[in-house]
Amino acid sequence: MAIIKKIRIGDLLVSEGMISEEQLQQALQAQKGTGRKLGNMLVDMGLISEDDLLAFLSRQLGIPFVDLRHFQFDPELVKIVPETLARRFRVLALTREADGVLIGMADPTDIFALDKIASRTRENIKPAVVREADLLRSLDTVYRRTDEIETIAEELGEELAQTDFNLADLLPDSQLEDAPVVRLLQTLFEDAVQVGASDIHIEPDETVLRIRQRIDGVLHEQVMKEKRIAGALVSRLKLMSGLDISERRLPQDGRFNIRVRNKNIDVRLSTMPLQYGEAVVMRLLDQSGGLLSLDQIGMPGWVLDRFRRYIHHPHGLILVTGPTGSGKTTTLYGALSELNRPQKKIITVEDPVEYRLPRINQVQVNTKVGLTFAGVLRTALRQDPDIVMVGEMRDQETVEIGLRAAMTGHLVLSTLHTNDAISTALRLLDMGAEGYVVAGSLKAILAQRLVRRVCDRCSQPDTLGPDQLGWLMAHPLFSTFSESEGVFRRGQGCTQCNNTGYHGRIGVFELLELNGELADALRRTDHAAFTQLSRHQKHFVSLADCALDYARQGLTTVEEVIRIAGQVEEV
Repeated sequence: MAIIKKIRIGDLLVSEGMISEEQLQQALQAQKGTGRKLGNMLVDMGLISEDDLLAFLSRQLGIPFVDLRHFQFDPELVKIVPETLARRFRVLALTREADGVLIGMADPTDIFALDKIASRTRENIKPAVVREADLLRSLDTVYRRTDEIETIAEELGEELAQTDFNLADLLPDSQLEDAPVVRLLQTLFEDAVQVGASDIHIEPDETVLRIRQRIDGVLHEQVMKEKRIAGALVSRLKLMSGLDISERRLPQDGRFNIRVRNKNIDVRLSTMPLQYGEAVVMRLLDQSGGLLSLDQIGMPGWVLDRFRRYIHHPHGLILVTGPTGSGKTTTLYGALSELNRPQKKIITVEDPVEYRLPRINQVQVNTKVGLTFAGVLRTALRQDPDIVMVGEMRDQETVEIGLRAAMTGHLVLSTLHTNDAISTALRLLDMGAEGYVVAGSLKAILAQRLVRRVCDRCSQPDTLGPDQLGWLMAHPLFSTFSESEGVFRRGQGCTQCNNTGYHGRIGVFELLELNGELADALRRTDHAAFTQLSRHQKHFVSLADCALDYARQGLTTVEEVIRIAGQVEEV
C-alpha cells in the first residue's frame, strides 16, 4: 500500500495563504460536534472551492487528481472493492497499474480506509483524489444489481425445482418460497430506482424470463434462464397489489407503495395473459421527490410565459397533448400546483390519481362501478369548482361536457393522445364536438415530447455526415436550418450513461394559441385552412424546430431531432 503521511489540512492551507487563521478557527468551531471532515466544512462554508482543495491535497500528498466525469470504469476491476466498503469509505477502484491499483477517494487522508481496503482486496493500494459528488454519482452507476438479481433468481429457481407445487396455487400466507421472492423483488426495485428506470417489464417467454427496464425512454433487457420463477414473481406482485392470484386468464390492474433507497415509490401494476404466462408492467412514480413546478419542467422561456398566462385565465379549455410517456401528467400537475390557492376550488378526475395534492379534490375513476370520466365530470360541475382537471378526453361525452364547462365560466385542463398541437383541435371535431363549441372554448394547446439529453460527462463535438445534413436541409419541418450548421454534440458513452451517450431527458414543446382566424376556421370545420393558418401563426414554433434548437445548444443529438420529426411527420 502506498504510504500516506498524515497532514494537518487546516494549518497547511493557512501557510499556503489559501485561507486565513481566522477562517480556520471559524471552520474548526463549526466542525465541533458534527463529526464532519474539516475539508468538507471549509467547502460548505464557502471559504475554499472544492476544486482548489482537491488540487491542494493532490500537491501535498503527491497523488493524482482524477476527474470522474470523463472516466471510463472497468466493470470487473470495480468489483474488487465490495460495494459496502466502497459506499462506507467513499472509494472506487479506477485502474490497475504495474505497482498496484489506483483507488479514487473523496478523502485520501483517511488512513484507516486505506488499510481496510488493502486488507480486503489484498492489493497494493494507490490513492487518488476525486470530487465527492462525482464519486457518489458513480457509485450508483457502477454497482448495478444485475449480478445479484441473477444469483437470487437461480436460488429461487432451484427451490421451485425441488417442489411439485405451483407457487400461484399457494395460499397468501405460505412461506415456502417467500424469502427468495421478496429478496428478488427488493433487489429488482433497488436496481430500477438506482438507474432511474420509469418502468419495469416482466415477460415470460418459452424458455427464458425477460426483465426489462425503461431508462430515458429506452428499454434495457436482462434475460434469465430461470423461467419458472415468473409465476412466483407475478403471484407476489399480485398479493402486494391486492389482486386475485387465482385469476390468470384476464388482465388486472393494481397499485402499491414501497420504500426503496430512502424514496417513497408508488407502483402502478398491470398484468396481461400471454402464451407462456402472465406479463407484468410496473410504472414507478417517485413520490419522495415532490412535484416539479412549471419553472422546473424545462420549457423554453417564451413557451412558459405564454402557457402560464393561459392557465391563469378565468375560463376556457387548455389541452396538453402527446403520446404515452411524454410528460403530460408532469406538466398538468405543475400547472395545478401553481393554481392551488385557498381562493380556488380545484377538482380533478383521474385514472389513476398519480400524485396526492393537498386542498385539491381528486377523484379516482372506477368503470367497474360506473364511475366514468363523463359521470364524475358531470357531478364535479355541481360542486362549484373554479378549475377542473380531466385526466384524459377519452370519448365524445367527456369532450362535450368539458367544452361546455369551459364555456360556462370554468377553467378546464385536460390531455389528449395526439401527435402535435395542430392535429389536436381537429381531433376534437373528429370526436363529434361541434365546431362552434370548440372555437368558443379552446384557448391553447401545448404539445410535448421527451428527447434524450446528451450525457454531460462524455459529451463531445459531433460533425454531421452528408446524409444527416442533406435530410435536415431538405425537410420542410426545419425551415430555420442552414448548411453552415455542421457541428453539434453527442455522448461518447461512459459509466454514468451506461455507455449510451445519453443521460436523462428534456421536454420538447410547441404551443398553439387560438386566435380569431383559427377560431373562424374551427367554426367552419375547415381543416385545411386551420392547419395552414396554424403553421404560419406569428409565435408558433413546431416540435421539430424546438428539438433542433436544443441540438444547437448541445442538449440533444441530431438523431433525436430526426426521431421527433419522424413522429410528427406521421400525422
